[in-house]
Amino acid sequence: MILLLMLLAVAQGDKLPPANPVPLDTSAETAVLAPINALFASFENGDAAAMLRQVYPEGRVSAIGPRRDGAQDLRQESWTKFAERIKPGSGFQERIWDPAIDIDGDIAMVWASYDVSVAGKVTNCGVDHFDLIREGGAWKVMNLTFSSRTTGCDGK
Repeated sequence: MILLLMLLAVAQGDKLPPANPVPLDTSAETAVLAPINALFASFENGDAAAMLRQVYPEGRVSAIGPRRDGAQDLRQESWTKFAERIKPGSGFQERIWDPAIDIDGDIAMVWASYDVSVAGKVTNCGVDHFDLIREGGAWKVMNLTFSSRTTGCDGK
């Protein structure tokens, strides 16, 4: 079915419609979101140690967004390196909405729109893509990849 839709889209020259988020009504999805919500709390509290408890430290944080000259810029670093920039009192807050969650055994992915506020002002937005692994019954974030822009950030 998906292949048929893709072929139709290519034939028509159109993109596929965006995926619809999965309704969050199961404990499995809630469990996958738990380390992500804890990550956001650690960002807001400026607590690098708490952040590192939710991730695989050598996993990656990758971002793509526009540079000042308009070109795209890809930035990547380990969670350990990212943690060095977490500071208390920064006023940083990130939120996601309408997450699409897919789980297969001990791997999961979360795809969601997000925005970031600093001191109450939205500074950027885009899409977050988390991939997670469950080990010993606990979910941890392996990687976060996100797009970033400063326009069209009216959120939800």
